[in-house]
Amino acid sequence: MYENLLPIGSVVLLKGGKAKLMITGRILSDENMKEIYDYVGVVYPLGNTGEENQYFFNRDAIERVYFIGYQDEDEIRFKNEVLATLGELEIKDGQIVAKE
Repeated sequence: MYENLLPIGSVVLLKGGKAKLMITGRILSDENMKEIYDYVGVVYPLGNTGEENQYFFNRDAIERVYFIGYQDEDEIRFKNEVLATLGELEIKDGQIVAKE
């Protein structure tokens, strides 16, 4: 499910969007803990200007990838060991966990 997850630092444009976003986090939930998102990003090139300017989105919302972020052995290990074993996710007791 997450094999093609973009690394931190990737820069994308969302469908219908006007500003590029830089990915700053992956596989997380918004503050309401109601939905799991693939990514959170901030406006590029401004960066993190506050919590109110963080945008949660899923991979199907991406129209174009401008830049793929840094990938080293730690990123590859993260994807191989963690993401490949997650399967489907849900929120349980305020935590993101694999569905049983």
